[in-house]
Amino acid sequence: MTEVYAALPAGLGEPPKRLVGWQKVALQPGQSQQVSVSIAPKLLSTWDATAHAWKLNNGAYQLIAGASSRDPNALSASVTIGGH
Repeated sequence: MTEVYAALPAGLGEPPKRLVGWQKVALQPGQSQQVSVSIAPKLLSTWDATAHAWKLNNGAYQLIAGASSRDPNALSASVTIGGH
């Protein structure tokens, strides 16, 4: 199983990371496979109580892909939404 977690921009008051996607993959020892996981924008959003709607906030999002949330070999990338 490949799991994808996202750390939302600092200052939003969200947990350190949240599960935003996954893909079940069966591999034998020594095998490798490219995996694609789609992430719906709502999974990166926070609830805006004033607007009564989900909001995708500007800032840096850290995406982490691995076998679990504590995988020491997980891959990560930073994605910036909005801003400059």
